[in-house]
Amino acid sequence: MTTATTIIRCPNCGHKNRVPVAARGRPRCGNCHKSLPWIVNALDDSFAEIAEAADPPVIVDMWATWCAPCRMVSPVLEQLATERAGDVKLVKVDVDQAPRLSSRYSVQAVPTLMVMHHGKVISRQAGAAPVEVLRRWFDDAMAKDARDETAAGSGADKERGS
Repeated sequence: MTTATTIIRCPNCGHKNRVPVAARGRPRCGNCHKSLPWIVNALDDSFAEIAEAADPPVIVDMWATWCAPCRMVSPVLEQLATERAGDVKLVKVDVDQAPRLSSRYSVQAVPTLMVMHHGKVISRQAGAAPVEVLRRWFDDAMAKDARDETAAGSGADKERGS
């Protein structure tokens, strides 16, 4: 288990908070107790614990330092993570530093964005987009995930004869 932490400045009161990169729950400011935007980096060895085991849904940003569109979409994703503080975790993966993850998720272009929930990819897209498009993409992925979970639950109920 990783004990790594990151410092997140509260957008509400400006207080600096030390937040674990991998933990249960959702981070809150130690000063004003508002939800914090949870933005962390992950590599091959830490991704499972940081992203796949996360409680909130995760937006994964597969990016590269040399990629201009990656540098353009990064502040957009941070804005979305700040708007949705407490509801989403943003995990940034430098593909050059995480070749096994790039291969595992068949990353052919950067940026490649994925929404993960309960450890599985529920949506993905390649390329940068404005915040309105990414907001809608995330919301659509979460709505589809909720429908899929409801359908899976009702299927289990039918199997039990409920």
